[in-house]
Amino acid sequence: MRKAKINIPNGIGEGALTSYIHTATLCTVDLETYKHFYGKVMKMQIDAVILTDEEKNKHKAFWNVPEDIDFDLYHCYRATVPSLIQLRILHLKSPTPQIHKSYSSYELGTFSLGFPTSDAKAMDKRMQEYGVKAMAPMQLGDIVRANGDKGHYLETIYKGPDYLHCVGIERVNYPQLAPCDPADGFGGPGYSAFVAKDSDAEVAFYTDVLEHHILFDSVWEAAEDGALGVNPGTPFRFCGIYAPKAAQNHFLLLDFKDGNMIDTGVQSCIPNQGLGMYTFQTGDIEKVVRNAKSKGITIKSEIQEVSDYILGDGKACLLETPNGMYVEIFQAG
Repeated sequence: MRKAKINIPNGIGEGALTSYIHTATLCTVDLETYKHFYGKVMKMQIDAVILTDEEKNKHKAFWNVPEDIDFDLYHCYRATVPSLIQLRILHLKSPTPQIHKSYSSYELGTFSLGFPTSDAKAMDKRMQEYGVKAMAPMQLGDIVRANGDKGHYLETIYKGPDYLHCVGIERVNYPQLAPCDPADGFGGPGYSAFVAKDSDAEVAFYTDVLEHHILFDSVWEAAEDGALGVNPGTPFRFCGIYAPKAAQNHFLLLDFKDGNMIDTGVQSCIPNQGLGMYTFQTGDIEKVVRNAKSKGITIKSEIQEVSDYILGDGKACLLETPNGMYVEIFQAG
């Protein structure tokens, strides 16, 4: 299989078992909306990936996609910042269940992709010009560091395709949450968030299996008229998990504590429509699998040789997190 047009870093920090989120896989029947939102509005590159029938069938078997589901494959990325999360888009030829039924933040499963920017006001103006709706007007918040230094952030949660939230966020006078294009301030995808019913188990997957670390973990209260759109004062766990030595492409976990979380009955995994899989690179896939087995994690596909347009040639396995997300682990050959 031919390789991607750009040189994509593997994201594995020195001494780390696994990388930051390297690739996020999304499924949709509405490719034109994806091209418009991620391509035209968010200014990302989208390339068609031509697969032979044999290559497609290998992907289906490995990703646990039923044989009767056909798809075309696309690679979406910010060419000027290749270290950001790569998007792998499966354009389905026939509909599958939708992971989300609405933009309610209470719905369990994948919640968002984050798009850090160095100019949130310019980004918001562009969103308005293209008719992209926001969950609430732009919010100004405070950043307080451990040493007492204070800063600010500007944040807006936009309504992306397939009910995925896309967050525009600028940290004022602080380094951004992920690198941005110096020419226009656009960045991302630079992180992703998930709403979990069993947040302890999901955190344990990232810390014990992938050997990531918790940067922050506390209980917040939802603001009045906040962009989350949940009941004011609702306590929710907000946890940030990073790969070792990484300062981008991290994982955020939300767990609302008012008893109103909604199970749509559709698992956050491919080929269901929406964001259904993360990919992490590793230098020791056997150790990742040992970690997974020791913690009772479901292994959907055992270690096998793979060839992937974005990742290249190597070995990979497919895991399922305690809350149903698919996680692909790849080791370059």
